[in-house]
Amino acid sequence: MDEWPVPHAAAAVVRSDGTVAGTHGPTDRRFALASVTKPIAAYAVLVAYEEGAVELDEPAGPEGATVRHLLAHTSGLAFDENRVQAEPGARRIYSNAGFEALGEHLAKVTGIAFPDYLRQAVLEPLGMESTTMEGGQSPAKDGWSTVDDLIRFTAEVQAPQLLDARTVAEAMSVVHPGLKGVLPGYGSQNPNDWGLGFEIRDGKSPHWTGAASSPRTFGHFGQSGTFLWIDPDARAAAVALTDRDFGPWAIEAWPPFTDAVLKELAGAGDS
Repeated sequence: MDEWPVPHAAAAVVRSDGTVAGTHGPTDRRFALASVTKPIAAYAVLVAYEEGAVELDEPAGPEGATVRHLLAHTSGLAFDENRVQAEPGARRIYSNAGFEALGEHLAKVTGIAFPDYLRQAVLEPLGMESTTMEGGQSPAKDGWSTVDDLIRFTAEVQAPQLLDARTVAEAMSVVHPGLKGVLPGYGSQNPNDWGLGFEIRDGKSPHWTGAASSPRTFGHFGQSGTFLWIDPDARAAAVALTDRDFGPWAIEAWPPFTDAVLKELAGAGDS
């Protein structure tokens, strides 16, 4: 990571039992998450689902769409504007607008502004004291956090305490299998599989994870040069935050990083 062409970078690897396998850089430094905000926002929606505040198949967003469609980027909304491009469930259209519609829906049904619900449902229970929503407070992209806080989040996703493990298993399972779509930065993917707020690796190529990443790997990356992945087969997660926007440097740097992490984890398991 010291060779990455970025001003600042921090990272951590977290085992499925919550222990930290290793860290690098200023893990207490706050970075803009960009779209790594989405899986954290999705987790808050899933808490609302388990609390009975929302149902995954209730109407939300454009006509005919549901909470599930919005979480899985199949609502038909355009990337960054409240414009319908397809029938719900017909295409995988990665959509910031969809997550913003999701936040508006949750605020409407709960009577609690989305940033407040996120704080009460996820951030405070997990002790993520340095994580906030800034600017326009978009559930799609306005989160700021630290590696230390995301260690807590990835530990939770791997061994859920806030959610039933069955709900998390559903979140990491493909919603509307077989849909084509564009993975931002990596072009058209067929299929372009997603779960509920988490992208699923499956057989995607090219991809921002590693060649050794299992097909069950799920997570998200952000335009601000950030990523978070969880590989159930490796029984571990990794978080990397930087302050240089995603670009060719990340496409070149991230997969070797992930492959090196997985190799070291496998070696530790053998010893």
